[in-house]
This record gives sequence, structure tokens and C-alpha cells, in this order.
Amino acid sequence: MTVAYPIAHAWLSTGGTGAQNYDEFADDAEITAIIADNPSSALAIEMPHRAPGNVGRSFHDSLPDAVARLQAAKDDGHYTAADDVVVLYRITAPDGARAYGLWCMVATDQISTSADEPGAVIRNEDVFIEKVRERVALAEATQHLLSPVLLLQTAHGEALHTALAHACADAGTPVVTDVDPAGRSHEIWPVAAGTTRDRLLALAGGGELVVADGNHRSLAAQTAGYPRFLAVVTTPESVAIQPYNRLVSELPADVSFSGAALDAAEIPSTGGRVHLYTRDGAWSVELPRDPDGGVVDNLDHALVERRLFAETLGLDPGDKRITYVGGDYPASWLRGEVDAGRAELAVLIAPVTVEDFVAVNLARQKMPRKSTWFTPKARAGLVVAQLS
Repeated sequence: MTVAYPIAHAWLSTGGTGAQNYDEFADDAEITAIIADNPSSALAIEMPHRAPGNVGRSFHDSLPDAVARLQAAKDDGHYTAADDVVVLYRITAPDGARAYGLWCMVATDQISTSADEPGAVIRNEDVFIEKVRERVALAEATQHLLSPVLLLQTAHGEALHTALAHACADAGTPVVTDVDPAGRSHEIWPVAAGTTRDRLLALAGGGELVVADGNHRSLAAQTAGYPRFLAVVTTPESVAIQPYNRLVSELPADVSFSGAALDAAEIPSTGGRVHLYTRDGAWSVELPRDPDGGVVDNLDHALVERRLFAETLGLDPGDKRITYVGGDYPASWLRGEVDAGRAELAVLIAPVTVEDFVAVNLARQKMPRKSTWFTPKARAGLVVAQLS
């Protein structure tokens, strides 16, 4: 049995549409600048309220512009249609390291969010409901899915990795090659009906799939009632977990920090302590753990939410004063935001270990919000699934 299926009506990029996913940015101004430089970017459709000329308008008021931009991209030849396909995906880093994935559709009714909820797709992280509502509204307006959910195949990872590597090597010239800001090349090849497609789908969808990126997108598909959602199924060998840090734009007037003084705040190499940075100094701080808590309760990200944000600063994790900053932004960038006065506090957190991530998922528990930054990310806008 497989929970992975072909894309009934796909649109494949011919170039110029690839983009970072809508939630990979720490600064909205970056989104506007990217769209200004490349109006054909899928980001202009996914974040229409950040496009030049729309800044200041609401997301929902900007949705007609998203619909128009997608249609214009099709009309201008930025996409070509392909029916009943899966799509091979190869990502090559500047150092030659390669990651592989398979674009396909995955059954929404297989999503499981707790130990008592059956399903082969394990969603493992708390979400921000407003972001889910925006993804639903975008899909409803455009009738397309532009960003995939990144899924880790846990049962057949090695076999899938080998099969995808061989299939890509034999596929010839990719239909498009897109280069991301880190210099990684992203290549895709459609695979029509046949034994190769069936074998890849069986490997991709034949075991438990863990959501590595796209918890909001997968919940949006459930909320909207879509029977399937767009996914890239990848392998554990293809990805790594990077840090996921925080910036706080405003602190209570009476708050102060103490701990082991640091010359400079960096990303901690191991868990157990977090680094705090303000314009007054830098500290290494151990957050009190809960001796009666489980793995999730004592992850550094959970402790930051509970001990630092809630108990010390009086902030809910969804407070607009908190910015979640993924691993593409180094510690120097975080310190620079504080030094420039755009934030008052940087919280630097060691990346979640693979062991902890696997343990949480096997127990069907949820990770804290924004706690795992998997790389490389699947690019939005390379393969688009039409819903109608």
C-alpha cells in the first residue's frame, strides 16, 4: 500500500518562478525586494501583500492579485502543463553534495497528529492558526498549490535515495534548473505512467512519513478538505537539521538577564544552554528543566517558550514581537539586528538533534513551534499542483 499518488494536473516551471517558501524569511522587506527583482517568482503569488504596490494592504485584499499573477505566469510561458506525473527532484550544493526527492500528491486522510490518531503521515509541530488560514485562502483563491510539504520517508529511506539517484542520472536534461541564494541548483524531471513511476511511488509512500517542513501547509489541506496535498518525499540522507533562533523586538522595561558572560553570542554547539544577546551584553543561560517532563517538555525550544518567553517576559509564542529566524541566518546577522536597534534580544538555540526529533515522532508527540529548520528546503514554484 502507498499513500503517495501522481499529480493529476501539474504545472512545471520553465524558469524564473522558483522561490524560497513564504515562511523562510525573518524580514518582510526581503520578500518585497525579491518580488521586485523577479515579478515571476512564486513568492509574488504566495505573499501577494508583500509585492511592490501592495505593501500595506491585507493578505486577503491582495488575493485577486495572486490569482492574476499566476494566470499571467502561465500565459507568459513560465509554466508548462503535465498531467498524471510524478517529478524527480535533485538538489546539488556548491560542494557537490546531493539531495533527492519526489514531487507527488499524498493522501490527506493519512495525517496523524497524536498517538491515538492513525495515519502514515506524522505532523509533529504546533502551528500558528492565522498562517493556516492564509494558506487555505490562497489555495481557495488560486485553486493551485505552489509550495510542497517536505516529508521524510522513514521506512524505505535508503532504497528511495538510491532509486531517485539512479532515476535522475538516467533522466537526461532537466526541464528546469533553478539556483537558490545559497548556490544550490534545483533540477526537476517529470516521470509519466509506467513501471518507474509506480516503483518510486511505492517507495515514497510505503512507510511512515514525517513532516520535516510544511506543518501549516498540511493542516491547511485538512482544513480546506482537500483529499490530497502537494509534497516532496525526501530521504534522511538528503537533509540536515539547522538551528532555529528567535529575535524579540521589545522587552519589558524591568527585565534583566544573568548567566555566564560571553564575549560574543554564538549558536550553542550542544543543547542544555541557550545564548542571549542584547546591546548590554551576552550570556550563556541554562533554563530550568522539568524533572517530571518528557522529551518534548525539556527540549531547549520548549524551555525557551515556557521559561523565557512565558514566565520571564510574559510573551505568548505567537506574539508579534517574536520573530522566528531559521538556520539560513547566522549568529552575526542576529547580533546585527540587535546592534542596529531592530530587535532588543536575540535568543540563539542549539539545533534539535536527529535522535530527539525521531524520538518525538515515534511517540506521535508534537515538537515546539519553529524548532526544526531542515536543509536543503524544497523550492516553491518549481512544480505546481492544480486543484480543480
